[in-house]
Amino acid sequence: MEFSKVLYNRRSIRSYQEKQVEEEKIQELLKAAMAAPSAGNQQPWHFIVVQDKERHKKIREIHPYSKMLKEAPLAIVVCGDRGEERHNGFWVQDCSAAVQNLLLMAENLGLGAVWLGVYPREKRVQQFKELFQLPREVYPLAVVAAGYPAVESGPVERFSQDKVHLETWQN
Repeated sequence: MEFSKVLYNRRSIRSYQEKQVEEEKIQELLKAAMAAPSAGNQQPWHFIVVQDKERHKKIREIHPYSKMLKEAPLAIVVCGDRGEERHNGFWVQDCSAAVQNLLLMAENLGLGAVWLGVYPREKRVQQFKELFQLPREVYPLAVVAAGYPAVESGPVERFSQDKVHLETWQN
């Protein structure tokens, strides 16, 4: 698909068909996520692929905005390993870039996806650390729910010249 179409058509999808995501597509999502830029090329990310419906249910019990995991066949938990950081604090930006790449690749592959934030909500972070048995230095940033969309969505124009500042805040 043409990149601009992927970029402008990407939407947060919360309703999915009862159809599993093929392993090849899961690998493409992960490859795209790992192609993201990172500070000093530190690549502190790790990904937990979750397809088990019982584990999806446990995520729904922890995360108040994850109801779509009742339908979504796939969840990917994006984590940052602070033990792998060479540039303190940049794991959040690095892993966020990975999530964005994953979302764009989902659109490109005909999938729908939605970003569910975990970090910096401390209680959520601790519950995810327990649920996924994360090491002390690994922090969950987000969950991406994904699958084949149950409904079609189209592009939305969000550009606003009011958000653009030239040289300084006061133009």
